[in-house]
Amino acid sequence: MSDKKQLYRDQVVARLGEEAPFGATPGPPPERVIDPEGLTISESAAAEIRRQRLQRNAPDAVIRIGIRGGGCTGFSYLFDWEDSPPRDTDKVFSAHGVTVVCDPKSFVYLKGTELDFVTSIMGYGFKFNNPNAKGACGCGASVQF
Repeated sequence: MSDKKQLYRDQVVARLGEEAPFGATPGPPPERVIDPEGLTISESAAAEIRRQRLQRNAPDAVIRIGIRGGGCTGFSYLFDWEDSPPRDTDKVFSAHGVTVVCDPKSFVYLKGTELDFVTSIMGYGFKFNNPNAKGACGCGASVQF
């Protein structure tokens, strides 16, 4: 690796708030750790949930996710704000300062899912990275199990 590339990598680390001595190389990016028995909330999803929660002026609101019948491939994802406390039977997941709740029937289909927020050339929005999905429609609004 040339000195120029090395210096550039060190500058990137410094911009991210990490101190690195000259000539040091940053380690690999942190791995995404997905909980196969639960629901994982990515940092980008949590940041967007916090942003929207502030915009709604609802500091105690949580996101309710689930599965409902419908859509062109059989099921569609449910994603809604909820201001009331979680039900006794709900599965509750918290990470990065946000809480997501899920009913037990939907959790059967969502177990091991990562809730992410993505930005791309095609737009931006929440994305369910669901290992249980067998297929999805072209627009991504419905899923097949």
